[in-house]
Amino acid sequence: MHGKTLIFGANGGIGSATARLLAGRGRPLHLVGRDGDAVRALADETGAGFSIGDVLEDGFIAQAAVDAGEALDGLVYAVGSITLKALPRLTRADFLRDFELNALSAALAVQAALPALKKSGRGSVVLFSSIAASQGFGLHASIGMAKAAVNGLTLSLAAELAPAVRVNAIAPSLTRTPLSKSLWQNEAMAQSIAGLHPLPRLGEPAEIAALAAFLLSDDAAWITGQVIGVDGGRSSLRVKG
Repeated sequence: MHGKTLIFGANGGIGSATARLLAGRGRPLHLVGRDGDAVRALADETGAGFSIGDVLEDGFIAQAAVDAGEALDGLVYAVGSITLKALPRLTRADFLRDFELNALSAALAVQAALPALKKSGRGSVVLFSSIAASQGFGLHASIGMAKAAVNGLTLSLAAELAPAVRVNAIAPSLTRTPLSKSLWQNEAMAQSIAGLHPLPRLGEPAEIAALAAFLLSDDAAWITGQVIGVDGGRSSLRVKG
């Protein structure tokens, strides 16, 4: 019998796909997101509990962890942002918001859920990085920096929390989610970006969710401290040209 999995960002493309996949496997869930209508609908669909609010609100992350209950097997922090601006256009507020949303709030989520994760005896955390943390792309200074912080957080927490809690991260390339819609809604642009991958297409939320579900499962019991790319080979391979 599994304890609950707490999913932050459950109303997003990857968060909701992960919730549906886990619910289909009988895993109890607690969903967290800003879009109340979307979170409630997903909770009805999956039989999950839920908390509605913004992770940047003081005290909300801690309250969501309390709402989830005293025994958690898993935590997924699937909240993110895509800020694409040239360096001269980036403001201090842009940098701070990307860091707080992607990295700092992820750390606070693990901190808040840690007693419950330790109590279960099989706790697993899945965070979300990006290919932009390991590859240099123009206009990605703010988000690339924030996601690189997620990589460092993953390694530090995996070392500190072992063996009680496993911590891993997933680093996708461009995936067809609502958050990234501006990058792929134009089919010509989508095909151009797809062609940069050795496996020449964009990712799908279900593919990212499949890895998240694996990392949360007992099948991944000897995996911790990893940042795993789901990126069509883009982070490590080059297309013949």
